[in-house]
Amino acid sequence: MPEKIVPPRWLKPVNAVLLVARRFGLGWTRELPVLVLPGRRTGKLRHTPVSVLEFEGGRYLLAGFPGADWAANARAAGVGTLAVGRQEERVRLVELSADEAVPVLRAWPVRIPQGAKIMRDAGVVPDLDPDTFAALAGRCAAFRLEPA
Repeated sequence: MPEKIVPPRWLKPVNAVLLVARRFGLGWTRELPVLVLPGRRTGKLRHTPVSVLEFEGGRYLLAGFPGADWAANARAAGVGTLAVGRQEERVRLVELSADEAVPVLRAWPVRIPQGAKIMRDAGVVPDLDPDTFAALAGRCAAFRLEPA
């Protein structure tokens, strides 16, 4: 199991605000992708705002922190729901091997710069260089989304 890096203290409250804003249909949050997974211990549904990377014909999620709770829930459940706007899609989450994750990781800071900046600011990576992100292979979980 990779070491766990604690996310910034503000991340959970900001995610909670985003989820409430999305529920009320406020602004751009209406289209905010949310991954819904059962908790691995309680089975209670957990809602996590995510960034979906569309890359080479596939859709991918990256755990922004080694040991992220949602990634552990995804491993345990294997399936979940991806909600974007009013659309909900049942998805299978397939964890990528370290080798499979490298091209996805290289694309992340280029295509999802805001998420990459959060990772840098939290100390997960020292910079936003694609090679730096590629070095996260095997540390930060990457998942391919497939229809369930």
